[in-house]
Amino acid sequence: MFDPSKYKPAQAINIVDRTWPDQIIEKAPTWCSVDLRDGNQALIEPMSVSQKIKMFELLVEVGFKEIEVGFPAASQPDFDFVRRLIDENKVPDDVTIQVLTQARPALIQRTYASLKGAKKAILHVYNSTSIVQREKVFKTDKVGIVKIAVDGATEVKRCAELAPETEWTFQYSPESFTGTEIDFAVEVCDAVTAVWNPTPDKPLIFNLPSTVERSTPNIYADQIEWFCRNINKRDSVIVSLHTHNDRGCAVAAAELAVMAGAQRVEGTLLGNGERTGNMDIVVMAMNLYSQGIIPELDLQNMDKIVSVVRECTQIDVHPRQPYSGDLVFTAFSGSHQDAIKKCLDMYEEGSTWEIAYLPIDPRDLGRTYQDVIRVNSQSGKGGVAYVLANKFGFELPRWLQIEFSRVIQGVTEVSGQEIHADEIWELFNQHYLKNEKVISLEDFSIEKSEGRETFNAKLEYYGNELAISGEGDGVLDAFVVGLKKAINIDFEIMEYGEHALGQGVDAEAVTYIQLKCEGRRYSGVAISKDIIASSLNAFMGAASQLLSEVRAAA
Repeated sequence: MFDPSKYKPAQAINIVDRTWPDQIIEKAPTWCSVDLRDGNQALIEPMSVSQKIKMFELLVEVGFKEIEVGFPAASQPDFDFVRRLIDENKVPDDVTIQVLTQARPALIQRTYASLKGAKKAILHVYNSTSIVQREKVFKTDKVGIVKIAVDGATEVKRCAELAPETEWTFQYSPESFTGTEIDFAVEVCDAVTAVWNPTPDKPLIFNLPSTVERSTPNIYADQIEWFCRNINKRDSVIVSLHTHNDRGCAVAAAELAVMAGAQRVEGTLLGNGERTGNMDIVVMAMNLYSQGIIPELDLQNMDKIVSVVRECTQIDVHPRQPYSGDLVFTAFSGSHQDAIKKCLDMYEEGSTWEIAYLPIDPRDLGRTYQDVIRVNSQSGKGGVAYVLANKFGFELPRWLQIEFSRVIQGVTEVSGQEIHADEIWELFNQHYLKNEKVISLEDFSIEKSEGRETFNAKLEYYGNELAISGEGDGVLDAFVVGLKKAINIDFEIMEYGEHALGQGVDAEAVTYIQLKCEGRRYSGVAISKDIIASSLNAFMGAASQLLSEVRAAA
């Protein structure tokens, strides 16, 4: 039964002289990525070690200076991953790793063991303080909750004194802060402050999570402002945020809470997290950027960020996801297209960005204008994709659906008539499977050693023989390394997909590949009973487009 009476509305905070509505964000907060902890625990299949390493390297490349890397006391894989980062010296000197633990002595000790030898670390300890957790989960009173926090803080301090070689920062979270009476949240945190005795030169972090988003963002901002006003030793405390997206307002709540006095924000790239997700750091950072604020993160290669996050999380990015989606700069409406075109025609480089329907310049994220204005046919890309899937078995990835729909659009605009399924197939065949190849594989060999593969090959390259050799994590990776070295052209694989055409052991495999070079993209498709051959041939199809264009421009 749909009965809203069973829910209690969020209670307003008694703060009549609130100041946050008049504040303007003038600089980016300190960012802390929790992709490898909060984000990882929300995945159906947690990241493998190689995926974690790839994600960590991306976070460092993007510019995060604080990265939560796991919950080592609760998970042996997390413990081992933290040890690998430290033992293999993978943490740059200007990056501080953060680990999470419950406020329980045994778990705290195990957490410190995982961090032995770290140069810098944030020890993040928590216990739940909310009314529902106290009454229904832990069945304890406020005194018991304060004791858990104080005992945990005491153990954190004791263990840190035993490891002076590490530069420690202490962080405490009253979990479910937004479900806790605000005065009691301050009471618990003040008790922790008394144990840790922070100073302005060595502050502690209080992370105030909206563990489950239950109110409008303005109430969260009120809670943060009230907390900042009433906490002891405010000049020795960094107030941090950790918002979830249950109401779809995680970014808005974080932005208003920064206006209310918070200095630090935890979240994930593209918003992955429990239930509806964590706060999307890309969105908040780009929101600041669109207001002329330096975001302190390098988001210029959005395609790479999306590609790595998707590979590591196995979660697709919605095409309408702010800033990162494939279609966020695309207009189908004729009036929108006309306005965008007229504004772009008048735009002068270096001037203020004022383009109708485009809040930011797509080039700032490594995108181009080629996808901004696009005309769809009556059936659109969905109809074309449906025909290729249901009649011919080709499950085109979204990026190829968009690209090939342009080919069909061009034909239908000229003919003005319906295009039949066999004609669609023939156009697909000519455009991808039978297109002219300027590079082809004559002979190759593969050598495997300690998880790496060496690919040696002879290619026909514009009618001449070309020998290449490369080493990589797989055959295709090794091929790419060898070809780049031989032809001295820098490019990267942005998209890769494969599936079987039919069923059974004799079924052929189809591979789809997209390359990117200097902002432009090139696609290849190939079919073979051998998946390696399919991958290599698809790659050469895309590479042929690129090489032909490079030669034509030379």
